[in-house]
Amino acid sequence: MRFYRCKACLERCIIRIVSPNISKKCHNFTEMYYFCKDVPPGKLKHPVMKSVKMKKPIAYTILVFLLSISFHFRSAAQTRDGSFYENLVIDAVEKYDNKDFKGASEILRKVIAGSPENDAAHYYLGLSEFCLDHKDIAESELRTAVQLDSSNFWYRYRLALVYSATDRKELTIKMYEDLLKDFPKKNDLYYNLIELYLSDNQSDRALETLSQIEAVFGRNDATAMTRFQLLGRLGRQEEAYKSLEEYNREYSSPQVLSVLGDYQMSMYNDSLAISLYDEALDLEPGFAPALLGKAEALRVTRRYDQYFSVVNRFLSDDAIPAAGKCDYLKAIMQRSDPMFLKTFMPRIDSMMVNTLAAHPKDSSMLLTAGIYYFGTDREDVARKYLKENMDLYPESVSAAANYMEVLMYSKEWGALASESEAAYRKFPHETAFLELSSMAHYNMGEYGKVLDNCRTMLADAEGDSLKSLTAYSTMGDMYHQIGENSKAYKAYDKALEINAGYAPVLNNYAFYLSMEGRKLKKAAAMSKITVDQEPDNPTYLDTYAWILFLQGKPEEAKPYFKHAMLYGGKDSVVILDHYAEVLYALKEYDLAMVYWNQARLKNNNEIPDLDQRIKERKEAIGK
Repeated sequence: MRFYRCKACLERCIIRIVSPNISKKCHNFTEMYYFCKDVPPGKLKHPVMKSVKMKKPIAYTILVFLLSISFHFRSAAQTRDGSFYENLVIDAVEKYDNKDFKGASEILRKVIAGSPENDAAHYYLGLSEFCLDHKDIAESELRTAVQLDSSNFWYRYRLALVYSATDRKELTIKMYEDLLKDFPKKNDLYYNLIELYLSDNQSDRALETLSQIEAVFGRNDATAMTRFQLLGRLGRQEEAYKSLEEYNREYSSPQVLSVLGDYQMSMYNDSLAISLYDEALDLEPGFAPALLGKAEALRVTRRYDQYFSVVNRFLSDDAIPAAGKCDYLKAIMQRSDPMFLKTFMPRIDSMMVNTLAAHPKDSSMLLTAGIYYFGTDREDVARKYLKENMDLYPESVSAAANYMEVLMYSKEWGALASESEAAYRKFPHETAFLELSSMAHYNMGEYGKVLDNCRTMLADAEGDSLKSLTAYSTMGDMYHQIGENSKAYKAYDKALEINAGYAPVLNNYAFYLSMEGRKLKKAAAMSKITVDQEPDNPTYLDTYAWILFLQGKPEEAKPYFKHAMLYGGKDSVVILDHYAEVLYALKEYDLAMVYWNQARLKNNNEIPDLDQRIKERKEAIGK
């Protein structure tokens, strides 16, 4: 191993001369790596292959001879010179690059024990310990590296980052200020320092630093926009826009013109805004912010023919990223006047078609199209695009979920069952797909298949209490549907062993017991827990109040039913019927008939004997 000085960075480097690359085709080249400590971590170990053609065979022979002597003496001298420790540093850096920070630290501590003046070892030990979240040790080692070589930019820069990570603004700012004095051409330092000044409420110094940037590097769009944003954050809006206007007078910029156009739009100066957008588009015809700004100005001022022409230029340009277009289309769908969407639907359809043509395989675009067509009652088209998205991106859970969702809302139960089961096989840890399958089978009356899904979920739960809770809860409901109440109650008991306060299970368990007229005390206790948890839930209020009624306590039941009426109870035939029964028992016959009439109007054979019971109650009271 030989050690040289790097002429490129004027810092001490390690150059390792590797054995000659000898082959029949090329036997006169020697390869060399160099490792420079004045490069950022992660870029330290970049082999640079330097090929040196030896014109004379004697030169190559001498080089090999010298190398053999070097390697012969190296092993004997390793413990006496620095080469041994430099090799260890290289090994440690390799471990650091591979994110083996603990391994790197162990090697570097050995280096420091034998060579305490090795600044690179202290530096990389500091970085490794920082990655291990040992910030105190990291700071100490980086400080030592800086003391050993204060001219090294990266040593000081990383120490500043440690100060920043430990929220010591004063030390961080001081370090950045000192770095700027020694390295005035490091552009990023200025912007970092601006953020630090702002976080420390030193706005004037932030502006001074921005002026320094312009003095060193000159004014440009980046500095103009930084000044604009900086003044805006300080609440000096008028000054911010004036700074842009001043910049634009000297340097015309599409970006600055577009921002000024947006400002004029916010001030309702529509014509001036459009002229600024046009000026930006003259400089750069496809500049997206100017196209979109002009389109919106035309839409707001109801110049729709021009609006659609300009917005389609924006949407059809495949050089403009799809994400921004999707955001815009979603905003149009969600925030526009419904009459605008209804009146111009064919032209909005064209906007969607043009954007799809520009980005035919973009996932966000296909999703946006699916949402649009579903929202405009074209479910078949929506399913087409969402299925295409799922097929194009078979590894995307969200793409599959979006397709399942549209099948669910379309009540395509057969397709939902088969597609969600296929998705579950592909993504076996996503039990939501199995739950969607269960929903589909439930709506098709296939309760046995729902139970099969629950058993699969339990087998795959692997100690996941939430999945087990969901499975047992659903099993209880299904067993009740097929009339096997004893199995239903066992499933509910299993669920409550996992979560004793799980309201959906407590409510159903209590209600089914009340339907059988048994264990009403136990049913009341369970139902009371649900009401305490969700006092405005009309379903839970109905269950508890009905159990109280069955226990012969209509007076206690009535307030719960009244409360349920305020929170959606009037939309349920069952709750209306129950309340009417309680009122009838309290001899409030007229009010009872009011609620029974409401129930009868809503009844869609949900309560088959409702009309007959109402007739009997009327006859009993002579009405």
